[in-house]
Amino acid sequence: MKKVLISMLAMLPLLATAQTGYWQQKVKYTMDVDVNANTNQFTGKQKLEYWNNSPDTLTKVFYHLYWNAFQPGSMMDVRSQRQGTIPGPRGVDWDGRVKDRIGKLNKEEIGYQKVLSLKMNGKPQSFKMLETILEVKLDKPILPKSKVVFELEFEAQVPLQIRRSGRDNAEGVRFSMSQWYPKLCEYDKDGWHPNPYIAREFYGVWGDFEVKISIDKSYIIGASGYLQNPNQVGYGYEAPGTKVVRPAGEKLLWHFIAPNVHDFVWAADPDYTHISKPVRDGMVLHAFYKIAPELLRKQYEALPAARKAEYKNNPDNYVAFYKGQWEEVLDVAALALPYMDKTFGKYPYKQYSFIQGGDGGMEYPMATLLKGAGPDLIIHEWMHSWYQMMMGTNEALYAWMDEGFTSYAESRVMAYLEKDTGFAQAGNYKGYYALAKSNKEEPLTTHADHFNTNFAYTSAAYTKGAVFLEQLGYITGADVRDKILLAYYNQWRFKHPDANDFMRVAEKTSGLQLDWYKEYWVNSTKTIDYAIDSLWDDGGKTRLRLSRVGLVPMPVDLQLTFKDGTKELHYIPLDLMYGEKPAEDPSLPRKVYDAWKWTNPVYIIETNHKLLDITVAEIDPSQRMADVERKNNKLELKW
Repeated sequence: MKKVLISMLAMLPLLATAQTGYWQQKVKYTMDVDVNANTNQFTGKQKLEYWNNSPDTLTKVFYHLYWNAFQPGSMMDVRSQRQGTIPGPRGVDWDGRVKDRIGKLNKEEIGYQKVLSLKMNGKPQSFKMLETILEVKLDKPILPKSKVVFELEFEAQVPLQIRRSGRDNAEGVRFSMSQWYPKLCEYDKDGWHPNPYIAREFYGVWGDFEVKISIDKSYIIGASGYLQNPNQVGYGYEAPGTKVVRPAGEKLLWHFIAPNVHDFVWAADPDYTHISKPVRDGMVLHAFYKIAPELLRKQYEALPAARKAEYKNNPDNYVAFYKGQWEEVLDVAALALPYMDKTFGKYPYKQYSFIQGGDGGMEYPMATLLKGAGPDLIIHEWMHSWYQMMMGTNEALYAWMDEGFTSYAESRVMAYLEKDTGFAQAGNYKGYYALAKSNKEEPLTTHADHFNTNFAYTSAAYTKGAVFLEQLGYITGADVRDKILLAYYNQWRFKHPDANDFMRVAEKTSGLQLDWYKEYWVNSTKTIDYAIDSLWDDGGKTRLRLSRVGLVPMPVDLQLTFKDGTKELHYIPLDLMYGEKPAEDPSLPRKVYDAWKWTNPVYIIETNHKLLDITVAEIDPSQRMADVERKNNKLELKW
């Protein structure tokens, strides 16, 4: 089964290149690393097969060397300290995990990645290290539709845990190994993307990884991919009843294969507990965690008083609660998987690992690094397997299509698990409203690294991005929006979709024109504000005038409630849609009007009911339209 899976997944990038007008690069990494756990250093050899599927001739290539950011005076250090001078909604704007910590690292605590040699097709190449980017000027260009082989040797030191990767995190995990190898930058229709690493986001080339890790025998590893030598390794990977036979020597070799992914992560600790749970179709969920009571008590002491009270002001209760979440993490994930498969598309790989490590929650192919195992956190990170690990957007340019779509999906999955029938996206809307009223908002088109504040970036990427999808359901109808998400999954998984690609799927699936929605919501910071202006009697009928106060035009649902308890919905499409959404509630009478022209500030509707029969008039009773001033949306009439 595993061999068949690898073969099928490996074919997908080739199929993608055959599609008219679309191409993407492909890689195959073969890496061998030897870890010295005592010095926190390792050496590595990397063979990289690179397919130039583009129509362009490449005269240079670029690699990411992420760990060079963890050195005093780096761009990441300078940027973080600059953020510490900017006022934010809750103190200064810097990331509390980073602050000025990089500037205080000593020689043994810094991170680095050094490329010692690099060859293309067996010939040495000239390269220059520009902090977190390696620029390679090729002695011979890579022609379109051709393949080359790069071979490099490198050495690295694992930085003290500060952001995402590192060693000895706050919960005592020895090695959180993300962004740990020289990683080829992506080249797409927009050219190269050699983004210096200053804290945010990632973009990788689709391909296959074969990784061999030699480390002290006492260490247990959780990683992307499939372990190829489980009966030599053991530690819970071996088949039930199998006798584990480890080779002689002080080190153990771990051999992983990860097909059709765009990154590879691993973590290691001697005290990991490894649990696993089969779910469906031969798929297995894994969790790797350790309980260090003294470090968890430090976490407890840092909690505010209200949070401590939740644990009856007893740190031991906090430790027990934390341990219980890790023990139950796979049960929660197994309950969520059928809903995730049905709603967002079937998870295609044969394993997923929840690994304690890192500084919070960070997503990678087939795995996540987690600080804690709360259900909302594990669901959020796993949903990244859809929005970024399968729909591999350029996070730096489209962070909202990664974090926003994931936050939206997280809210839906959590509502499913908790059997909550309320408005699942309420928290995301609240976050967006705070952003819109902060005077710090920047367009979603802003490059992730170039937002002026962490607050604006986080709110835009996570909450405004989530509102984008829920509000799309308001425009197209929720059922149609769900069909859009599945169509998006089916058409763009294992590729690199951008905002235009998503909008074309949405338009084709809904039959509506939606370019205006992207232009307003993504490309601008304009806001929505509709109001009930006035209502009056007109010969036994009632007329209501609606006003567009904000600058973003939208279709409008207006619901009237009458004294006898009955209701009716009045629906006004927007002219830019060139169509209308289907009725979402067949039990509710709906009157459809001619389209509201986006240039017109007012629109008048009417009902056959008398004015004195109306008790409530409300614009968008579902509250899915992100109207920044809802006070003027509802009129309650007390006759």
